[in-house]
Amino acid sequence: MRKTILIIDDDNRNIFALSAVLKAKQFHCLTATSAPEGIELLRSNKYITVVLMDIMMPDMDGYEAIKIIRSDAAIAAIPVIAVTARAMQGDEAKVLNGGADAYISKPVDVDKLLKVLSQF
Repeated sequence: MRKTILIIDDDNRNIFALSAVLKAKQFHCLTATSAPEGIELLRSNKYITVVLMDIMMPDMDGYEAIKIIRSDAAIAAIPVIAVTARAMQGDEAKVLNGGADAYISKPVDVDKLLKVLSQF
């Protein structure tokens, strides 16, 4: 069975680009343009196998969304890969300490993303 990936990002261009690449590699993609919408999709779709979470979003950022995911027993075990344009020193550690399983910086290196996805 192919992996179902939930992409949570407030920028439709990022969603489009990631979806196109992942669909070409035979992944099934679901998308959400806000963290609350993504969390609801996670709770309602038991087939999601991994989440690509943008960190910098309005209203609820990725850090807060990851905390909510990790505190919900029904979805806490789903791997979350942080995908962010914030690539300053210390950001990767902050994201991983905040509960993400992996970190990818934007612009996304497709080969690196596929390697990370293969771990989950």
